[in-house]
Amino acid sequence: MDKTIFQTRSLQSDLAKLKVRAEGDSDKYIEGYFIVYNQETELWPGYFEKVAPEAVNNTLGNDIRALINHDTTLVLGRNKAGTLELKSDGHGLWGSIKINQNDSDAMNLYERVKRGDVSQCSFGFNVLDEEDEWRQDGTLHTTLRAIDLHEVSVCTFPAYEETGVQARHREIEKYKQKQIEIRKKKLKERLRNYGIKTDNVEQKN
Repeated sequence: MDKTIFQTRSLQSDLAKLKVRAEGDSDKYIEGYFIVYNQETELWPGYFEKVAPEAVNNTLGNDIRALINHDTTLVLGRNKAGTLELKSDGHGLWGSIKINQNDSDAMNLYERVKRGDVSQCSFGFNVLDEEDEWRQDGTLHTTLRAIDLHEVSVCTFPAYEETGVQARHREIEKYKQKQIEIRKKKLKERLRNYGIKTDNVEQKN
């Protein structure tokens, strides 16, 4: 995958388990898993992707923000400011966002998560390293081995960022076409070795 393409991935509500926590009257938090490791997601029919546990090992020192719906103007927290805490464990990437009670957007979101009206999340990143596995049934399974994490988001309707997913789809289709051309070339060579004309090979394929 092109490492320059920014992408987002979403986590289903039953996996994210976002919740709120309050410490007295002063501190309020939104917490949960923004990434779950080794959980395959079907991005489109026949293509599956999962995040390896080591994928975030070298990225948590980045300047990472917590956003509302991936909106860079709606910042909930930032790890460099101590208002976003991120930890990687055996299950996934867990985050705790300290809510600014003077921020009406943040407080409104806190109450929506508390009521269960908002319960999903996403993360935004660039791919640094990935591993593809083509299986006998024709499906492709990709493991993200390393990512460059930029942000995590609490979302109303999390969705895959179209540009990144479409780019990946085009890349895979291009690869498939290349494999077809390679197979055609090999078939022609075998037929020539047996003295068979290859004029019709292209039409049959």
